[in-house]
Parts: sequence; C-alpha cells; structure tokens
Amino acid sequence: MAGGDSATVDAVREVIEAGGNAVDGAVAGVFTSMVAESTLTSAGGGGVMMVCPADGEPVVFDFFTDMPTGCAVREDLDFFRVTVDFGPATQDFHIGRGAAGVPSNVAGLLHAQERLGRLKPKAVLAPAIRAASKGIPISSQQAMFVQMLAPILTHEPSGQVLYAPDGKLLEEGDRIVMPEFAAFLEELAVEGSRMFYHGETARLIADWAESGGLIQRSDLENYRVQERKPLVCNFCDHTVLLNPPPASSGVLVDFTLTLMEKAGCTRTGHVSLRDLVCALEMTGQIRDVRMSNAAGPKHHFSLSEDDWKGCLKAFYERRPSPSPKTEPHTTGSTTHLSVLDREGNGVSVTTTNGEGCGSMLPQAGFMLNNMLGEEDINPDGFHQHKPGSRISTMMAPTMVLQKNRPMLVTGSGGSNRIRSVLVQVLVNMLCRGMNLEQAIESPRIHYDGKMLHAESGFPKEELDGLPNDLLMNEWDGRSLFFGGAHSVGPLGGVGDPRRSGCAIMFD
Repeated sequence: MAGGDSATVDAVREVIEAGGNAVDGAVAGVFTSMVAESTLTSAGGGGVMMVCPADGEPVVFDFFTDMPTGCAVREDLDFFRVTVDFGPATQDFHIGRGAAGVPSNVAGLLHAQERLGRLKPKAVLAPAIRAASKGIPISSQQAMFVQMLAPILTHEPSGQVLYAPDGKLLEEGDRIVMPEFAAFLEELAVEGSRMFYHGETARLIADWAESGGLIQRSDLENYRVQERKPLVCNFCDHTVLLNPPPASSGVLVDFTLTLMEKAGCTRTGHVSLRDLVCALEMTGQIRDVRMSNAAGPKHHFSLSEDDWKGCLKAFYERRPSPSPKTEPHTTGSTTHLSVLDREGNGVSVTTTNGEGCGSMLPQAGFMLNNMLGEEDINPDGFHQHKPGSRISTMMAPTMVLQKNRPMLVTGSGGSNRIRSVLVQVLVNMLCRGMNLEQAIESPRIHYDGKMLHAESGFPKEELDGLPNDLLMNEWDGRSLFFGGAHSVGPLGGVGDPRRSGCAIMFD
C-alpha cells in the first residue's frame, strides 16, 4: 500500500490485518487522510476509485462532484477571489460557499465498501475516528500546505480554530485534532451515507448553503455514485485500465500512449524526452479540439485513419508548437492511495477537496470543496456546467494488468499534470524496463502548451535534442508540482517523495 501520509497508510494496514480486503483498507485510508491530509481531501470533496477484484470484473466508482442546481446569478452569491503566496509566485483562487459542488466522497467510499468490502463500517472508520478525536502530528508537507493556503483555511473563525489555534498556524509536529469530525464519523459509522444525503448532515449543508451557496437539499438526495467499466488501453503488450468518460483523464492518457505506439518509438524500449514532449503537446491539441471542456468527453473518441496520419506526420516532424490554450497551474490539492492485498485485490483511489471553499460545515468539522472555483475544471468560465451534471475530472486512478491480475496500481494528485505523471510512470516501467522505485523517482516533465517544465536530472543530450525554440523552465530537484504517484505492485510499493509518500509491505 502507498499513500500520501504514514497515518493514511497505517490505517490501511490496520484494517486489512483485522480481516478486511483492499477495498476496506482503501476506504479506511481515505477517511483517515481527511485528518492526516486535511488540506488535500475532505468529506466535503469528491473522488474516483478503481477496483480490480481478485475474483471479479474491474469497476470504476465515479463519485466526483455534481454541479448544484441553485441559481448562480443570485445577488448574494458567496464567491470571491483570494490570492495565495507560494513564495516564488502568487496565484488567485476562487472560494466561498458558492464555490462548493455537491460533496460526494462519503457516498462513493461507503458505496464501494458496501459493494466489495467485507467488514462493518464501524471497523473501517475506526482508524479515522481515532485520528480525528486524539489527533495526529502534522507532517512537514501538510505544514507547508497550511502555511500556503492560510488565506483559505483560516477565512472563517471555525477554520482558524482548526488550523491556527491560539492564533498561530499549525507547524510540523503539531497535532491536528478534529473533535467535531470525529463525532460526525461516529454517527456515520452507525447511520451510513443516508445520514449525509437524506438526514441531519443534508439539513446542515442545505442550511449552510443558504448563505450564498448553490447546493440544494435535493442535490444531495439525488446524488448517485456511478459504476463504470474502465477504459482499456493496450500498451507495450500490457493491458492498462484507465478512468473512462465523462472524466477527461483516461481518454487523454490513452491517446498519448497510443500515439507513441503507432509512431513506433516504444518498439525498441527507448522513448526519448523529445518523443514525450511531442506526444504530450499533441494530446493538449486534441483536448482543445475534440472535447467539450465544460462537460467532458461524451465517449471514448476515436480518430479516423486520416486524422491518425496527420497526427503521426506532426509527431515525426518533432516540432511542438504552442497550443491555443495554456493550462492554469494549481497546487493540485489532491491525494492518491494505492492498495494491493495478499489476495490480489487492487484498489486505486484519488480524492480531493480542491483548495477548499474557506468555510467549515458547522457541527460536522470539515470544509467543503471549491470545485466550482477551480479554473482547470471550469475552463469555459465559472458556474457554466449544466445544473445536476457530473463535473468532468482529471483524476486518473490507473492499473496495469498482467494475466488479468494487477501488476501496477497507480494514480496521482496534481491537477492538469496528472496525465503527464502517469504517462511517464507507465513509459518508465513498461517501455524502459525500470523497476517501480526507478519509475517513480525518475525526473518528470510537464508541457502546458507554452512552456516545458522539467525537473533536474535529465541527460544533457536529451535536453539538447529538444526544438531550439521550445521555452523551458528547469526546476531544482523534485517538486510536488509534478504530482504524487503513490504506487504498488506485487513486489512492493513506493510513496512518491514529491508528496511525502509512504509505502508499507505486508509482513
């Protein structure tokens, strides 16, 4: 198992060693991450889980957020911009109660656990309840996020109590204690998701949203977890399972991998940096041309033979040109967890709270999301999604199968960089023959259509082989900007050091 914090991963192990399977463990880990990684995920956010049961068909549980049905043009809409200082640069985010989409993590996690887990919810939620009530130490990276996101996390007094007790922001080693959230989880363990979507929590959220939000009680009552078949991509003689539409992530990863296969650059096992840059550039162009960004792809698009010929011609010329759009850069306030148990059950789950909307839910102790204020999933403007529709996501829980069993369980946080991260992890392992640790720790790139961002460590000859007019930003060392691909395989796991990753093997 591999995740973004030691407490998250310890919860997975505890539940599996108590008799649970990978699904039980993953659900326990995600709920615990809502304490250990509370700046990244929350009961007020959304996510996606892929499960490959040892004795069943793979399934994707889509529990990303829905667009609320409240009127976005109301005069008292609580929706505004805040500026966050990241040190070298500042960035604007949009928060407020009007930035919150329909929260869906609780529905998805408990639905998956009921369908494919084997323990009682009380046993699965026990580690998270203990973490919230007794508190756990803040990691160095969480402390950094608290510092960076302070304008959002401490926007209201309830957030100040949690993240800046006694007027001082939490620092590494300080304990974060969430008593209201612990009480919420204890009730949830008994009453189940009905409490959240039809009971007392639904009432609290609807009342909370009356002060400038869009979420209606009917939005909660009508929320449904969608079970989907994974998108299948055949790459380097392996079966890759990807997140299907309406998510945009899977089809884009599929296009990038297929393009490199058709171009023949995977046959020798050597995919150059130039190959990757060109493939990612063309994927960005396809995204602009072939997809409705506001709604996501309606299906797994396929290109005609003439279209593929045009793509391959451009690929062979090896000269990227700027895309019509430059993707916004966010911190990617998202976290990922990968689990593979002794029986061969695999789970890949990614969840997020965005940067948070800046407002805690009274009596429940968690902050709701700001999905309606995230530029990367609202490229056509804020509040433009169809009311009641599932918002498209870039989350990409991914698995690679060998003889119908998971040989790699992976995924990443990182907003619009997620697909770049996963393409490189897959290329490193399946084409270049790297082991899991090498595949995760190797330097990464991200091409945003205008600038190539590159971690340090690429050979000089690879960099010299790029087009001369390509703008490049060379980063020092490794950075959380390039995701956090916490991954596992039959021989062990690797927590991505870029995002304080932790991995544990079963004894």
